[in-house]
Amino acid sequence: MAIRSTHKVDAGFSLSSMTDLVFLLLIFFVIVSTMVSPFALPVDLPKGRATPSHEQPKVALRLESADKALLNGQPVDPAAIEPALQAEMTRQGAQNAIVLRVAQEVPTGLMVNVLDIAKRNKWRIVLAGAPTPAADAATAPATPAPAP
Repeated sequence: MAIRSTHKVDAGFSLSSMTDLVFLLLIFFVIVSTMVSPFALPVDLPKGRATPSHEQPKVALRLESADKALLNGQPVDPAAIEPALQAEMTRQGAQNAIVLRVAQEVPTGLMVNVLDIAKRNKWRIVLAGAPTPAADAATAPATPAPAP
């Protein structure tokens, strides 16, 4: 005597609720990603020239430490960099660029202040790598040892 059940269990499941959830998550991430804005400074990238300039800039600023700066080899108070640069740029001509050399131990904020000064006054500025003390010692001519 075989008793058969009239209620069969369906082993499959519906994917419609899963696809609804995936689409809702997709919409959420698209909206959130458009609202995120990076906190960064705008950077003006240099534009190439057809003919390179061979003249050397006449204004050089070197930041040695947080409290020592040199403008064309002359010591300048870091708090008075802007007036000193304005005087030097008017003396040399506004067409020149400022060559900025920054030592590694100088705080980044001081360098950004100098870049902001140049941007406000619409001066061209060139960042040059400052040689490290180890590189200075390596390039210095070695003195020969006295012969016995």
